Amino acid sequence: MAQTWIKARRSWELYVLVLLPVLYLLIFKYIPMFGVMIAFKDYNVVKGIWGSPWVGFKHFENLFHSPNFPLLIKNTIGISFYSLLAGFPIPILLALALNEVRTGFFKRSIQMITYAPHFISTVVMVSIIILMLSPHVGIVERLFIFLGFPTTNFMGEPGLFKSIYVWSGVWQEMGYASIIYIAALAGVDPSLYEAAKMDGASRFKKIIHIDLPSLLPITVILLILSLGNIMGVGFEKIYLMQNPLNMSTSEVISTYVYKVGLLGANFSFSSAVGLFNSVINLILLVIVNFFARRVSDNSLW
Repeated sequence: MAQTWIKARRSWELYVLVLLPVLYLLIFKYIPMFGVMIAFKDYNVVKGIWGSPWVGFKHFENLFHSPNFPLLIKNTIGISFYSLLAGFPIPILLALALNEVRTGFFKRSIQMITYAPHFISTVVMVSIIILMLSPHVGIVERLFIFLGFPTTNFMGEPGLFKSIYVWSGVWQEMGYASIIYIAALAGVDPSLYEAAKMDGASRFKKIIHIDLPSLLPITVILLILSLGNIMGVGFEKIYLMQNPLNMSTSEVISTYVYKVGLLGANFSFSSAVGLFNSVINLILLVIVNFFARRVSDNSLW
């Protein structure tokens, strides 16, 4: 104990440095977990958490028997898997392509062009999407008319909502998401490329036998995190893109919680929905991590 205290005194600057992040986690992440209790109560603002009556799993039963429940699960999982299948490989391909570019000016230009959309706010991004796809005045609509295709209300077609949401997100995030893969490729030993060149390996073979194995550990980690958040579809963009015409494919768990909990003031039911969502994500994270460790020896823990 005395030796531990002496070591702590010697490195007190490091403990001070880590103090603020720890306080942030405690205050904004762990202490609010206490409020999850209202998912098992009929929460009343006047009575408070302790004074509200205990109802057990009543709100979870209401969720499972709700006519909206199958639609919420279907839309949430559908959009998540669509986003994962479309958006996960593209940053890897972009990083591999940029790694092969030798012209500095061209490489920096492509990086700037692909990184910039990430810094556009969600509200501005959705406004751009709506303006581009607006009937009769949007640039996409005018292009379709010029090519002889029939006019389409893109934002009002339920079948098109997922594709618009996913591919606009891919365009916005692919450059920024590729940074971590570019950093991993920058750490590859140059002697590996020199040895491959001496052996007569083509660029494609260098990518297959050097670049991809170098990206495998970080790819597995990011894939685990993505699959562990499969139920966590973002709220802001979907909510802003929703309208009465596409509600059948755009209503997901996060928007439903907002409408029921905040707009409908049913805090206990919305907490039950959010808790169910978090538990499913946690279970998926543990399962995916287990299989990743068994298959590739790369995992979160």
